[in-house]
Amino acid sequence: MRLIFLVVGKMKSGPERELVDEYLKRARPVARGLGFRGIEEVEVASGGGLDAEAGRILDKIPSGARVLRLDEFGPAMGSSDFAGKLASWRDQGVPDLVFLIGGAEGYGEAVRKAASDTLAFGPQTWPHRFVRAMLAEQVYRAMSILAGTPYHKA
Repeated sequence: MRLIFLVVGKMKSGPERELVDEYLKRARPVARGLGFRGIEEVEVASGGGLDAEAGRILDKIPSGARVLRLDEFGPAMGSSDFAGKLASWRDQGVPDLVFLIGGAEGYGEAVRKAASDTLAFGPQTWPHRFVRAMLAEQVYRAMSILAGTPYHKA
């Protein structure tokens, strides 16, 4: 299974970009060893309104992908449960798992309808660049849990 971060907007250089890069660098070799095909980031342009952003998002979702929309109103999931979900979807033969991170205004109705599965990193509202860094860290943590490495100390 390939993991895809599908994100509205371009992340500029800076500390958040460095965090994302570091966690993805750590996660990729562990993920390959666990049967994941890769971890990618796909950025789509922001602007033009929610409907325009929705169209650009939906155009980038691979056929047959499972989509998980990051949304503060979705359910929260602990790290071990998150790791278990990733392994379960991989074992079920899901070809691609797409994590959606919307733009500053949220998601257009077409995206909400097409991607009804949601995940929250708590009830707070987070800047999108933080969400991407937190997602990268949680993917690395999930890979570490699945590989049995000591990174996750729960």
